[in-house]
Amino acid sequence: MSNLDLMKTKEIKIKDKLDNAIVSLTRRQAQKNLTYSKFFTNKMLMIQVIREGVPYSLFNLIQLHSPFSENDWANFLDISTKSLQRYKQASKQFKPILSEKIIEMAEVTNVGLDVFGSMEKLKLWLDTPNFSLGSLKPIELLKDSYGKEMVMGELIRINYGILA
Repeated sequence: MSNLDLMKTKEIKIKDKLDNAIVSLTRRQAQKNLTYSKFFTNKMLMIQVIREGVPYSLFNLIQLHSPFSENDWANFLDISTKSLQRYKQASKQFKPILSEKIIEMAEVTNVGLDVFGSMEKLKLWLDTPNFSLGSLKPIELLKDSYGKEMVMGELIRINYGILA
């Protein structure tokens, strides 16, 4: 099996685990055939998960299924990498304010993968200065919600072939 095949197999396993984690987390309001990708189309479910707090187990899967490093995540969440390690050791639930940021970054990843088709292409786009984003790298804008909205808007424009 080639490295590419191994990566795809690992990615499929993570996606399956994400699907299962979202279904079990939202079981009270679970819909038929709910998947991780479909989760982002239901704002009420997103709000429910944010308010209840993202468990570390779900965050870990989201982190594995994202183009972001541990340092990136610590930066987005405005906490230290040591604090992230403490969440891991205690299997803690994130507070709603941090949960919201986790779900936002998961949503960016979900849309980005839909647009670019691979984690590598998404990572390259996130790390490349973008003229329509003030010549900043998209990843630099993801720390706050207004920047995240700008990045999401740009991803949607790219998806529809509207280039600045």
